[in-house]
Amino acid sequence: MRSLLITGGAGFIGANFVHYWRARYPDDRLVVLDALTYAGNRANLATLEGSPGFHFVRGNICEQSLDESLLREHAVDTVVHFAAESHVDRSIVGPGAFISTNILGTHALLEACRSVWTTDALAAQHRFHHISTDEVYGSLAQDDPAFTESTPYAPNSPYAASKAASDHLVRAYCHTYGLDTTITNCSNNYGPYQFPEKLIPLMIVNVLLGKPLPVYGDGGNVRDWIHVRDHCHAIERVLQAGRKGSTYNVGGDCELDNLSLVRMICEIMDRELDMNAGLCKRFPAARGGKRARSADLIKFVKDRPGHDRRYAINGRLIREELGFVPTTSLEKGLAETITWYLSNEQWWRAVMTGTYRNWIATNYSNR
Repeated sequence: MRSLLITGGAGFIGANFVHYWRARYPDDRLVVLDALTYAGNRANLATLEGSPGFHFVRGNICEQSLDESLLREHAVDTVVHFAAESHVDRSIVGPGAFISTNILGTHALLEACRSVWTTDALAAQHRFHHISTDEVYGSLAQDDPAFTESTPYAPNSPYAASKAASDHLVRAYCHTYGLDTTITNCSNNYGPYQFPEKLIPLMIVNVLLGKPLPVYGDGGNVRDWIHVRDHCHAIERVLQAGRKGSTYNVGGDCELDNLSLVRMICEIMDRELDMNAGLCKRFPAARGGKRARSADLIKFVKDRPGHDRRYAINGRLIREELGFVPTTSLEKGLAETITWYLSNEQWWRAVMTGTYRNWIATNYSNR
């Protein structure tokens, strides 16, 4: 039985991982630490509240004393570190929060683990797993080979730079202090519980509300897309069998430009609207005015500064060492994701208006 501290476990990928791990390993102890900033939502974990072996703590990873107390109190032997500021546009407007959470927060967490696991030797067998991003590698030209684990770091946004710095800290704490660490650099995730400022949920919600579908520049920026369920499986494989001090790139084997992705979402949304008269009644703006198809809402907007042109992941190492391959096709994953957002209107409306914070204050203490 393991005892896991999952930072950022009320966020998008973190919450999906918590549900994934609980389903796979019901006897493990799960301690979720989350500051519940705008993208963290305790409602994402509502079905686990009060269940044996699950403990939620509202707090900031930058507080090293809190980190240490949780490691000791719950005899934590595994840290899965999701907590991060992750939206590139926000990092351009206000980089300070990214420096604080992604660099200083990771440092505080590493120091806590060093104190408890190595100095006090309270967990001889331990693992600190750090979730990072392919954005640390910078941008690829159209014909460049995909990122590998040996690709030099070349971050182009404050977000990417802050994640690159945190990666280096994790690596250094392994080689200098002997912490058992691993890192995964993952491509773009999508799926349930994703905050609607990210591309895929934003497009889904805006179609339903009849709002423009903003596409940066010419829409030709290419990303490698992976369903969050596949990402969780990759993390599981690394926790089970990843080599100490190793980094593994995780991708979905699915490169697609943004404009094609948005059009794909529109096609799936149109099928849903065509087949479901009740859906059209729930969301009259989705087919409002003279608009015939969802793609009519696409609007090209000014490109953001420093926008990386292409990301692509070479997943050979994790496939050959750990046997991980993504299994969810983009069309299937998008259809599942759209179904989830259609079935969870109350969730995304609350998240977008901020009312879920009042719901949390009413229904939960900050234990």
